[in-house]
Amino acid sequence: MQAKRVSDSRTEQIQIVMSGDINGYGRLHGGRMVEWIDVVAAVAAKRHSGQEVTTVSIDNLHFKAPAYANETVVLIGYVTYVGRTSIEVKVDTYAENLSGERTMINRAYVVMVAIDENGKPMPVPALTLENEEQRAEWEAGEKRREFIKRRRLEDF
Repeated sequence: MQAKRVSDSRTEQIQIVMSGDINGYGRLHGGRMVEWIDVVAAVAAKRHSGQEVTTVSIDNLHFKAPAYANETVVLIGYVTYVGRTSIEVKVDTYAENLSGERTMINRAYVVMVAIDENGKPMPVPALTLENEEQRAEWEAGEKRREFIKRRRLEDF
């Protein structure tokens, strides 16, 4: 299985916040943003693995600022860390105004697992790191993975 670069998984999705996407305060509904994040993460993970994927967890979902009706929302995702069958995808979400200026409104780390036709986990390609920023994301991904493992053991 040939290793893949971070850039091979880069995925960008553009949305316009429509009336069905907003809550009672005229802001983008958090659940809709989570749906968009999950789709971007799945596409990035599929591009990396070449397999179907399923969501395991969404970690570090942090709503930094709102997006409002009629604003453009830009979601950018890419693989930051891989395990044997798991793929971590970072998804940054921005509100973009008419001049093109972007304000970050959310950052999430989504863990996906590659699955076969029977829904069983499958190995994924290694990730080739090409710069210091990617190495830093990898190291942070290792720490998040260890934290998730410890938390999972404590839950039972």
